[in-house]
Amino acid sequence: MGASARRLMVGAIPIWAGLIWAGLIWAGPIWADPGAPAAAGDRHVGYYYPEPTTREVYGARTDILPQADRRMRIGFVTGIANRLANQAYPPQAAMFAKGGEAEKLIIVALVDGRIDTIYRARAVLANLTAAARLLPAFQDMDAQTNLTFFDLAKMLGFEKITITNGRDFAYQVILE
Repeated sequence: MGASARRLMVGAIPIWAGLIWAGLIWAGPIWADPGAPAAAGDRHVGYYYPEPTTREVYGARTDILPQADRRMRIGFVTGIANRLANQAYPPQAAMFAKGGEAEKLIIVALVDGRIDTIYRARAVLANLTAAARLLPAFQDMDAQTNLTFFDLAKMLGFEKITITNGRDFAYQVILE
């Protein structure tokens, strides 16, 4: 296991939580018009988010880390939740992992805001990319300008990311 993988696994969760949460707070909640039909078998549609308005497939440029497992993905999300609990203001969004192996990352806005298009939803994810590029694991791989938040999520073993306003808009990215 390389040094970047060890840092990714040990001691980096609180750093990630702060950086990624900063991107979420800056971007605010997401919303737009509903549209696309739900994917067959997506049992989270109608419970955690509406039918995704847009779905995209992202071909990740990284492999899943050998040590990436359910525990690591839940630890990543738990680190973010711990940061939120210590903020002086209420959280603007919730991030959690679902699925039998916690392989689905879901981001739900908790407050109505100004983001109302798919382009603004992508901007939130771009902010998460910018935050992820500051992580030592990305810097050690000399990948600060090449990899995205989607690549980081793939490294952790997430298969799908859904971002929603919690009302009538959901944008979903399938990680391959």
